[in-house]
Amino acid sequence: PLISISDAQRTPLAAANWVATIPHGLPASQFLPSGRGGEYLAFLGRISPEKRVDRAIAIATALGQRLCIAAKIDRVDTAYFKREIEPLLNNPLVEFVGEIGDADKCGFLAQARALLFPIDWPEPFGLVMIESLACGTPVIAFRGGSVEEIIEHGRTGFIVETVDEAIEATRHVDALDRHACREAFERKFTARRMAEDHAALYEQILKDKATHALA
Repeated sequence: PLISISDAQRTPLAAANWVATIPHGLPASQFLPSGRGGEYLAFLGRISPEKRVDRAIAIATALGQRLCIAAKIDRVDTAYFKREIEPLLNNPLVEFVGEIGDADKCGFLAQARALLFPIDWPEPFGLVMIESLACGTPVIAFRGGSVEEIIEHGRTGFIVETVDEAIEATRHVDALDRHACREAFERKFTARRMAEDHAALYEQILKDKATHALA
């Protein structure tokens, strides 16, 4: 029996013995809202071709909005960074702060106006999205992978398919209720919920096996 972290994760192995989808969870107190958003847009993750920080820069530039990029550069992506991304950082709206640890993520996300998640591959579970929701910060996410299972379009963020759609969505992000973002996190993405779901599933599997053995 296999447990997926999203329904999207099952796609490459659709015939596997999937028994449940249990999304990732985080400790409820690890990331907390600040009560208000800031004036900048945030990008948090890695600098790599599939993460598409170039899209984030294009969105922020079109809006005349400050963009803060907190991202690491793996050795395998160094050439890509030098060739494609570094020239884009020569932009007064863009601040590249480099890699940050868990201790700094909360403040970085909680003080952002929105998180940009401009990914260009079917990621099984974008953990940064639930980190952002835990901080009360809405997410502008490109459709794909687990995005539609995490973001509630029009409530905790906007799901888009193009840079132009992302630009328009970001114009309206302040209309979203930041308390609703935190509520969605507490309802669906806490570590406690994740652990309880696993425990309940294990108990059910044991019961099913016992019933089968008696039969």
